[in-house]
Amino acid sequence: MTTSYADRLHAATLAKKTPALVGLDPRFDWLPSDVVGNARERLDDPVAIAAAAFEEFCIRIIDVVAPLVPAVKPQAAFFEEYGPDGCLALCRVIRYARQSGLMVICDAKRGDIGTTAEAYARAYLAGEDPQAAIWGADALTVSPYLGRDTLEPFLNVAAERGAGIYVLVRTSNPQAGSFQDPIADGMTTYQRVAAAVEEMSAASVGTSGYGPMGAVVGATYPKELNELRAAMPHVPLLIPGYGSQGGTAADVAGAFDANGLGAVVNNSRGINFSWRSGKHAEEFGAAKWEQAVEASTRAMIADLAASTTAGVLA
Repeated sequence: MTTSYADRLHAATLAKKTPALVGLDPRFDWLPSDVVGNARERLDDPVAIAAAAFEEFCIRIIDVVAPLVPAVKPQAAFFEEYGPDGCLALCRVIRYARQSGLMVICDAKRGDIGTTAEAYARAYLAGEDPQAAIWGADALTVSPYLGRDTLEPFLNVAAERGAGIYVLVRTSNPQAGSFQDPIADGMTTYQRVAAAVEEMSAASVGTSGYGPMGAVVGATYPKELNELRAAMPHVPLLIPGYGSQGGTAADVAGAFDANGLGAVVNNSRGINFSWRSGKHAEEFGAAKWEQAVEASTRAMIADLAASTTAGVLA
């Protein structure tokens, strides 16, 4: 019998005693010189060099964070920029993360209808069995803009494979409200999406009390985050915006239930590139960038434990 995504994620969160999620956002101009140098020693083509450097960078981060956190979130766009080479690197990174015992949320923000949506879902959502899909991810971010029939094919595949999807509900970017806040029939757009997500997820909850359909809600809007947690009690949350975007542990405190579960909090740049600026740069610098990654991950874990109910996990 397939174990649900939410139940697997909660088990992983309990095992690692933290809801911290490490994003994997490689940017070529920001990579450590040793990583780029290794790629250039083996390859001549600039695109192949970038893809190989991305793969090595992410794998080395995975090696550091795998003992510390339950999951990672590779951002597909950074890999896709480099075409087939980049996409192959993304696939390898996802598979390496899963082999390392991590759950993987692929941040690709797909969205379509009918058989096209189903094809996206079958390509990305491996769920419990990493071999069940080409990309091999446990979960995928999804855009709901085309309507409810955008979500149904993704949800069906997720239920079949023990996978999860995270629907964009209230995103962390500064102009999110321009499309998400307009009111019609007494509800904002994001509230209407949230209601549909709660209904669809609540229809198939696991032993954790949460369903396979999650929601992306930004740490940069703590008032709305609290509101949406209450409105979506059966929905696991993915919270971007912590760290570099300005969100704090106090801002995300309302996302968790009394057991410190129900949400994962993402930090990408603040961990990936912590060796470039701030106190970890001063302490470690580029020569010890992996130590900076570890230190910043541990700092985030401690911050969430101190300021949210995730502290009960420790």
